[in-house]
Amino acid sequence: MRRTALVTGGTRGLGKAISVALQAAGNQVAVVYHRNADAARTFGDATSIPVYQWDVADFEACRMGIVQVEHEIGPIDILVNNAGVTGDAMLQRMTPEQWWRVLNTNLGSMFNMSRNVIEGMRQRGFGRIINVSSVNGQKGQIGQSNYAAAKAGVLGFTKSLALEGARKNITVNAIAPGYCDTEMLSAIAPDIMQTIIAGIPVGRLGTPEDVARVAVFLADEGAGFITGATFDVNGGQYLG
Repeated sequence: MRRTALVTGGTRGLGKAISVALQAAGNQVAVVYHRNADAARTFGDATSIPVYQWDVADFEACRMGIVQVEHEIGPIDILVNNAGVTGDAMLQRMTPEQWWRVLNTNLGSMFNMSRNVIEGMRQRGFGRIINVSSVNGQKGQIGQSNYAAAKAGVLGFTKSLALEGARKNITVNAIAPGYCDTEMLSAIAPDIMQTIIAGIPVGRLGTPEDVARVAVFLADEGAGFITGATFDVNGGQYLG
């Protein structure tokens, strides 16, 4: 059955791979981006996937955006909460703006997006919500107290919403990627990157496609008995 999927942060990195994979699996896909209009335009032209712009940290923007998507494409059956930002600093140097920007985007968006689709999913008796966390939300990371706190919060949110939606055939799961070869890692110095790779048992960075394959599996109707779970896609870097 053809389902409608919405992916936040869906035009670059992990979100791009997830969006393309969901489309290849036969779903109608729409994506949300916030800032990089050039990348969004390139993505839309290359994939013919509808692209929408709003800030997932803004509840009202999410509400209005989802109304538009559902009016133009159809009710959202699959939600992938992937959008995220970083604002790294040691805590003694971190500003309130850095803290709240990361918390509001990476964790606040989980509420903002899920709250605006959950009623429809409950009414229709079907839903797949996939939340992208991080290995650093599981093990912590120096200079990322904001990011790690947000991504750890994603896991608690996922488990709680999974319990709420289970009787309505709504599954809610998390993916916790390790270090993947995306733009987010492009600023890391080569010597530090080598140290990171040396700490990954499989001996390489992950690819966006590694994560996308898990998302497609969780979005499928055949994954209906899996909910509240966290899927570690980290090459063995952290075994929680």
